[in-house]
Amino acid sequence: MLELRGISKIYNPGTVTELCLFDDFSFKVADGECVSVVGSNGSGKTSMLNIICGSIPVSGGEVLIDGKNINSLREYKRYRMIGRVYQNPAAGTCPDMTILENMSLADNKGKRYGLSFGVNNSRKNYYKEQLSSLGLGLEDKLDAKLGALSGGQRQAVSLLMATLTPIDFLILDEHTAALDPRTAEIIMELTDKIVKEKKLTAIMVTHNLRYAVEYGTRLVMMDKGNIILDKSGKEKQDVKVEDILDIFNKISIECGN
Repeated sequence: MLELRGISKIYNPGTVTELCLFDDFSFKVADGECVSVVGSNGSGKTSMLNIICGSIPVSGGEVLIDGKNINSLREYKRYRMIGRVYQNPAAGTCPDMTILENMSLADNKGKRYGLSFGVNNSRKNYYKEQLSSLGLGLEDKLDAKLGALSGGQRQAVSLLMATLTPIDFLILDEHTAALDPRTAEIIMELTDKIVKEKKLTAIMVTHNLRYAVEYGTRLVMMDKGNIILDKSGKEKQDVKVEDILDIFNKISIECGN
């Protein structure tokens, strides 16, 4: 289980631009849940992900995994149990390296390199099998540089790399936002397939309300550092895009927009 307990986060403390985003914020994600998180810009969605991953420190409170406080655990060590796919298909990968080299790096996450070669040729067939499961023909392009692929292909490889080694949590940070609609649909279908096949616990931040409604086992909406909607099970199944949009519109009116 992942838990944020009593989290506070203050940006630029003691300055004229001081901003308290989270004040005694708590959030739990049970093992096996796939949570879709929506909210307007500035609601705290990405900051929450960064706190979980250790990209930004908290001003107070605890980040817990299976009851163990990981506040002091460095970001790179957290990534031994967390896989993350970013909005930018170039993030989390090395565009000037080949698909084979990128997958070898991902395959070695959390392990020691020593003086051995970074690419393990004996794993080529395994990488081809994994790439073949994407259905994009990338299994025949192991020697192609990742930067030469389309945005959708790169994001598919990023998704595969993030889940190549055993992980406890998959973090999806608006991972379809930079893609065209057709490619975004393909990536979402692949995401759903991987999450279900590997039985991952996942948190997906998205601005696409339809994806939030259609995918995952739980739907959370955030506003100004608070959770204002939390639906799971039968309640989530009954949620419609129009319901979420209506709440967005009410928030917008309250903000004077």
